[in-house]
Amino acid sequence: MADTIDYQYYKSPVGELIIGSYGGEICLCDWRYRKQREAVDKRIWSALDAVMVEKDSTTVQACIQQLQEYFVGERREFDLSLRLVGSDFQKEVWGHLMQVPYGQTKSYLALAQSLNNEGAIRAVASANGANALSIVVPCHRIIGSDGSLTGYAGGLPAKKRLLELEGSLLHQISLF
Repeated sequence: MADTIDYQYYKSPVGELIIGSYGGEICLCDWRYRKQREAVDKRIWSALDAVMVEKDSTTVQACIQQLQEYFVGERREFDLSLRLVGSDFQKEVWGHLMQVPYGQTKSYLALAQSLNNEGAIRAVASANGANALSIVVPCHRIIGSDGSLTGYAGGLPAKKRLLELEGSLLHQISLF
């Protein structure tokens, strides 16, 4: 019998999320209606050899609580055990995403440069788009080199609202 990923839906102020836990770790905090929903879910199911069960868990509730704190401005960093499910390269990109501070943005190019691989900008963008831990792993903080908002699984209006919530100025790109 396969293990289970316990999940719940959460209606956030910027869109509905699906939040899943596996073995006491958050493995899914993603947009319920994203275009790649099925592909992301299959990647996680396959890698964890697990099936999804709509069921509450203390881990899912802890994530929801921290998201609620984030949305009212009481939390800038998440304190959750995470299970990143993806290729080694994707995990490396997601690790770099978690280093982009609250209230700041970074370009896709700068993110590729932080990986010492400027030529991998498309692969970095693809890994960013494959992130299944939206908001917690802050892929919304990555923007175009010209300051423009570019693709986001939750939609550009959600990305804009998240950046506004964090006080990010879209014309200021951090190149740290």
